[in-house]
Order: sequence, then C-alpha cells, then structure tokens
Amino acid sequence: MAVTFADADDRERAPVLEPAPGEFRLWPAARISALFAAEADCAAVTGELSGSLGLEPGLLRWREVADRAWEREWLRDFHAMRFGSRLWICPHHERVEDPQAAVVRMDPGLAFGTGTHPTTALCLEWLDAHPPAGAAVVDFGCGSGVLALAALQLGARSASCVDIDPQALIATRDNAGANGLSERIRLCDCAAAIPRDADLLLANILSGPLVELAPCFADILHTSGKLVLSGLMEREAAEVTRAYDAWFDIRTFGVRESWVCLWGRRNGRPRD
Repeated sequence: MAVTFADADDRERAPVLEPAPGEFRLWPAARISALFAAEADCAAVTGELSGSLGLEPGLLRWREVADRAWEREWLRDFHAMRFGSRLWICPHHERVEDPQAAVVRMDPGLAFGTGTHPTTALCLEWLDAHPPAGAAVVDFGCGSGVLALAALQLGARSASCVDIDPQALIATRDNAGANGLSERIRLCDCAAAIPRDADLLLANILSGPLVELAPCFADILHTSGKLVLSGLMEREAAEVTRAYDAWFDIRTFGVRESWVCLWGRRNGRPRD
C-alpha cells in the first residue's frame, strides 16, 4: 500500500518542507490518497477507515487505477537537462553526445535533488558558471548528492556531503558509485564531521536553517572561500544576507519562480 498526503486547502498556507527524520507534520486540512491492492475489499476498508478516522463513509471515494510498470513511469518525463553551457544531469537511459559535457548520471529517487526544482537548478547553473577546479567542496543538506557530484564532474578534487537524513546519505553514496566518484566523496551525518578550510560550500536548504548556520559555515570555509545559498524565497533574501554580513560579501546569482540563489566570498575577517 502507498499513502500520499497533500494540502486540501486552496488558500496560501505555510508549506510543510523538510521535516526532520521521524517527524510527521501536516497541514490544518489534508487530503489523503492511498493505493490498495486490486483484491482489497472496498466496503471493508471503507468501514475501517471511517471508524478509525471518524469520517462519514460518504467522504471516502474510490476509483480503479489500471496496473502499469510503475517503476518505469518516470522515464516518460525525466530526460537529460543542461545547466549553463556544459553541465548535464542525465538519467541512465539517455546519453549526452557532447564530448565537452560534464555529466552527472542520476535517476529520480527518494532523496531530493535531480535539477528539476528551481533551487537545485540555480545552484547547478552557478557551478557551471564558476567551475570549482581543484576545490574542496562541501554539500550541506546534500539530498541526492547532485550538487557535490556536479562539482566533482566540473573539476573539484573532493566533496564532503552532510545530511541529517540517513536516506540522503545512502542516495548520495549510491549516486557517487554510479558516477565512478566514490573515492572523492566523504559522507557526514553532522556538521562536526566536515573537514575545515573548504574552498566552496553549497547549501540548498531553507532560510531558517541558513540563518542559524551562518557562523558554522564561516568556520568551515577558509578565509577566501566561496558560499552558495539556495532554498529561500525572494522575500527572505534580505534576512539571510544580513545573517552572513559579518563573514561574507553576499550577492544575488539568480531568481526563478520566486526562489533565489545567493552567493558570496569570505570577506577576510577572522573567524570567531
């Protein structure tokens, strides 16, 4: 059985994004969809759900879904994507013919990050515009590891990937192996495990954590290191920028669908 939760209210509400591992948050009004086996007894299931959820049976609706090869469904919509001039994210069933291309091979998975979301796309475009040749890179909140792998394919010498979600670290490890990059990836389950004096830190998370982590990021990067911040809305950019003023000269790289990507360089002031 598969269960999906969605916002059932058409009015704008605070999004439910990036819950912590084991945390389960919902909207004030949620729509629940469940997929059952074909042999399930609809009447019995309706009765059980009605009783356990305290809902009138008439509020529960059924429809038959034709069986398909679900594991192959995403192939219809997920194709190779170019970011900038030479960086590509390419599913395993396709090929990029350009011999100058930097290609990350990746299929959709449980962890966030294939380049389809504006925040990820902006980070990938920044990397293409600023190839991190020879750099020690940190991918903070790595998800699928797509940013770290892109940095490595563009010439970075190493990438440290940190995430509090164990599934993200598993996905990053598997994706690194699929791209032949396992030996240049380091997996970290907390900020304390990240090597210091990195050249570039990429953080595609949310504005709240970005603000809180400003001192930590300043400590991770050396005195001329670069920083790329995404996962925030345009209205949040000023607050995030202020949080980093003590250590970084921050500017806007790009905006897409109200999401913004900021970047900056350490301003040379000593770390606390």
